[in-house]
Amino acid sequence: MMEALGLLLVCWLLFGVGPVPAQVRHPLPVLWMMPAGSVSVGGGNLEAGVATAVRLALEDLKKQAAPLGDYEIQFHVLDSQCDSSKSIKALFDAMWVEPNYLLLFGGVCPSVTALIARSLPALNLLQVSFSDSSPSLSNRKWYGNLFSTVPSDRALNQATVKLLQRFKWTRVGMISQEQPRLSEVKKDLSRQLLKADLQVVSSESFSDDVCSSLKSLKERDVRVIIGHFEEESVSEVFCCAYRLNMFGARYQWLVVDGGTSGWRFEKQVPGCTANSLLMAADGSIRMQMRWLGNAKTPGISGRTPQDYQDSYVQKLTQEGSKVNPLHSFAYDAVWVTAKALTQVMEAMKHREKYSSRRNGSLSGEEVQRTLLEAVKQTQFEGVTGSVFFRNGERMTAIDLIQFQGSSGVSVGDFSTSTQQLRLMNHLLKFPGQRPTRDRTMVVVQRQHVSFLLYGIISSAAAGTIFITLALLFFTAICRKHRPLTLSDGSEDELLLLGVLLSSSSILVSGLDGVSWSLWTSELLCSVRLWTFSLGHTVAFSVLFIRTWRLHSLCSVRDKPAGRFLLLLLLLDVLLLITWQTLDPLRRVELQLRPQSVSAQDELVQMFSESCSSSNMQLWTTAVCGSKAPPMALGCLLVWSVRTRGRPEPFTLCVVAVTTFSVFGLLASLLTAHNPPLQLGVSGVLVLCCNLFVLGWVFGPKFLNGDDELRDKEEVEEERGRRLSGLNLQLWSHSAQLDSDIETLSLQLCEATQPKLQRGTRGRNSGGLRSMMWSHEVFSEERNLASNSLSPEGINSPEHVRRRLSVQLPILHHSYLPAGGVRASSSRLFPDDNYFLFPDQSDGGCDHVTECSRPQE
Repeated sequence: MMEALGLLLVCWLLFGVGPVPAQVRHPLPVLWMMPAGSVSVGGGNLEAGVATAVRLALEDLKKQAAPLGDYEIQFHVLDSQCDSSKSIKALFDAMWVEPNYLLLFGGVCPSVTALIARSLPALNLLQVSFSDSSPSLSNRKWYGNLFSTVPSDRALNQATVKLLQRFKWTRVGMISQEQPRLSEVKKDLSRQLLKADLQVVSSESFSDDVCSSLKSLKERDVRVIIGHFEEESVSEVFCCAYRLNMFGARYQWLVVDGGTSGWRFEKQVPGCTANSLLMAADGSIRMQMRWLGNAKTPGISGRTPQDYQDSYVQKLTQEGSKVNPLHSFAYDAVWVTAKALTQVMEAMKHREKYSSRRNGSLSGEEVQRTLLEAVKQTQFEGVTGSVFFRNGERMTAIDLIQFQGSSGVSVGDFSTSTQQLRLMNHLLKFPGQRPTRDRTMVVVQRQHVSFLLYGIISSAAAGTIFITLALLFFTAICRKHRPLTLSDGSEDELLLLGVLLSSSSILVSGLDGVSWSLWTSELLCSVRLWTFSLGHTVAFSVLFIRTWRLHSLCSVRDKPAGRFLLLLLLLDVLLLITWQTLDPLRRVELQLRPQSVSAQDELVQMFSESCSSSNMQLWTTAVCGSKAPPMALGCLLVWSVRTRGRPEPFTLCVVAVTTFSVFGLLASLLTAHNPPLQLGVSGVLVLCCNLFVLGWVFGPKFLNGDDELRDKEEVEEERGRRLSGLNLQLWSHSAQLDSDIETLSLQLCEATQPKLQRGTRGRNSGGLRSMMWSHEVFSEERNLASNSLSPEGINSPEHVRRRLSVQLPILHHSYLPAGGVRASSSRLFPDDNYFLFPDQSDGGCDHVTECSRPQE
């Protein structure tokens, strides 16, 4: 019952109240597919608003002259109920009965329209719609018989792409409401953006929670946001944008909207006021279809766009219906239908009158092709602008509306026919001084060693090198007159060579690799590594050898220090050669953590160049691992030979070089990301270490001059006198021991002489006496053994002889070699602490490093 009432209401709206007077006009039956069940008797519905526009178009057609005035469009409503199966059944039922329909009008439900449009060629029908704008319907292979006076949503996307290209926005994000039509628009926009080589950073969808989608865009630093959402969701979207501070000079909103009405922030959203919504939407640009032309001259209907608008609003007021945003497109669709059918009818009349085949009837396919060509060639000025089709799509203009303050301002348009974007820059107003950036401005800066820093460090290194060369020259000249050195001159020269190499590495480290070629930069990396590593090894080897020699003097054992250090040097060279051969050093760029500049909305991206290889950590560990054991051993030797008085210079240098090496390695690793800081810290540590070694080892020799020389000579003479006194005491003690040994020897001889005489007589008496003497001696020895525990037995001549046979070699080997200690060798012992047991009050020498008896 309700459906019947709805159909009656549509007919009343279309053809008016009361009988239609008879006219001399040829009827043209047209099927109008619409969901009639949605029409209410009260008239407060959108379909009624479209029917009012259709009725107004039919009235204007009556006023037209021939040939348009000779035909009357008669709409036969077909209830689709927005159901595909029911729509197909109703269409087939209508095609099997009279009259014969050539054209299908309308089609509000997208799902029904897409299905029926694919079946139109089989039914020899053509459809003119005023509401189908889905991008998927632009496929002419499937929907070749479908024409719509509403521009496709592809045109909105084309305008969006052109606007992005105009402002050079290449990085965007999209947020779309979960809806079938909007999802298709979003997919089509993604394809166009990809074709235009524009980057889509993130594409979010929302149904209820808008804020979470916007938060995801903000986390990805999206500045240009393209939105697809219905007008009912505008307030909610911009409320979330206000809460997340995604508005103002840093953000640009582009809203792709297929609607025709302006934005209305009428919906109240919790947590946001009207002023908050206006502030968040300020500066946003909306792509909007032009639903009413701006021409001042009458079009094909004899009305200007404004005249039509006034008439339409007047009729709606009389009927009490609501405005349908698509009413102007429906009005032009009626005129497209009338012109196409009129052209077909006139062509048929012309054929019947003049063609040789006038007696034959046209087939349905021929009529369809003629009607299709008539629609393709249709072109007139309608109330929505110039109406014509290209590749089945309506060519029109897309308006660009910018929200400024509390209202929208038209700032430009996009022509789908010429694909040109026109902007009125004087009307554009952005929240900032200029259009927003599509991303955080990244300012790439290279960290390099400044000329001032390199000048300071290189000057210090050059000074160190000059001092080292001067000392090296002085050492070479005065090789034969070296009273102050503790070792051969070659060791001093090697020490200075190590200092020279390590100081030279500082000069190479500060050179800028950009100023050189790639090959030269890589060569400088290798030179820096070799000079520093070999310099460190050579210098520390010399200090280690001297410390080892001092330890050998104190432990009365000689140790092959030179061989050990030679192996260490060979190991270092072999490791460097392997590194350079298998994984050579190269110049690499290191991206540093970006730094934000809030005031300028910029991000400073720092990068630096450094020398590195593929397995840098592995090789660094290997080099440090080869140097760590000798340095640890050197510190242990220094600890073992520590003295109560003033320490020797080279022992302190071993500890200093080890300490500086550890701190230098840590500083180099921690400041690898900052070349200026790395050069400053590492250079200062290396140069300080070198200067410490030079000053502590060679300073006392060359700075104090003759005074220190005389002081040391006096000290050496005093030590020589003390050593001579010790030698005399040792000689006296040795002479006393010799006399005691002679006395004991005489006593031993006297005790054994009678026994020897009896043995001689026994030999003369024959074998029996010899047997008896042997038995007697054996008995005496047994008795002597039995009395060995008594005091008299311990001091017996036999026991004294046995003790002397064991003690004499020990006593002789315990003394110094023949000739004693020469006074000229006193400089080997700086003080008495070099004797493990110094001179005692009784004049003895309990345990001395070197002592000997004086020459007789």
